[in-house]
Amino acid sequence: MSGLLTVILPVFLVIGFGYVVRWRGFFTDADVDALVYFTQTFAIPCLLFLAISTLDLGASFDWRLLVSFYAGAFSGFALGLLGGRYVFGRNWEDSVAIGFCGLFSNTVLLGLPIMERAFGPDSLTGNFAIIAVHSPLCYGVAITCMEIARSRGAPARHIPKKVLKAILSNPLIVGISLGFVVNLGGLPMPGVMADALDLMVGAAIPVALFSLGGVLYRYRPAGDMRVILFVCAISLVLHPAIAYALGTALGLGTEALRSAVVTAAMAPGVSTYVFANLYGAARRVAASGVLMGTGLSILSVWVWLAILP
Repeated sequence: MSGLLTVILPVFLVIGFGYVVRWRGFFTDADVDALVYFTQTFAIPCLLFLAISTLDLGASFDWRLLVSFYAGAFSGFALGLLGGRYVFGRNWEDSVAIGFCGLFSNTVLLGLPIMERAFGPDSLTGNFAIIAVHSPLCYGVAITCMEIARSRGAPARHIPKKVLKAILSNPLIVGISLGFVVNLGGLPMPGVMADALDLMVGAAIPVALFSLGGVLYRYRPAGDMRVILFVCAISLVLHPAIAYALGTALGLGTEALRSAVVTAAMAPGVSTYVFANLYGAARRVAASGVLMGTGLSILSVWVWLAILP
């Protein structure tokens, strides 16, 4: 138990430090937003670019890994969508946003540091394979469903353009795409450029975790508790359970199984609130789901790390 706590607690202490700093007024919302902008627009795209550009694509993209993770992710989306509509009686727009909460795990800000601390830096290959398709795939499905829900009875010809624009304007996807260009093209990386990227990457995770704490202070729970707990159960229990069951059934290797389950066990990402806020749908559920899910994941991640080989 003490070993697992040593893995998990430092990550959440950094998040908690950011939360306290914002709570006590040492940082303003504008300061937190500036840190989030730096990490989401520059530092993390650099991290993803560097990781994808040096990834052994043939060895990393095991179809069993992707099936195990994304079967759970899209099961969570379907359950959230249908549960929001038929169990909680929300409109279709809210239901899509609730589904997105069950779909979009915090694969980067929580998944990477916890996986690295639990199993070492060399264990992240499977995580990066999942992350490489995570944003374009999840955003593509969710935006398409939301645009269909919003344009009921209207021509559907504008939907592909909206979806493509939203995906291609995401800095994380730009970083991933450029990493694939360098990797597949065999382009050499100048030493000075690699050193500069290493400096940016060194700041990415700690600053992102600290800023996440400040963001979570803003999204304190308020109402809709049954729906919020429903979202947390999908993210923290259903998704990793499906990933574990499928990965085991498909004979996934130990390292890949760890990547699939640990990444699946993460709380909903902050992007779920960004998505909900963009469309004005289920914003309170998304914001509180991020906060409560992140807090509850201290326990759920500990359980899944104990289960994994």
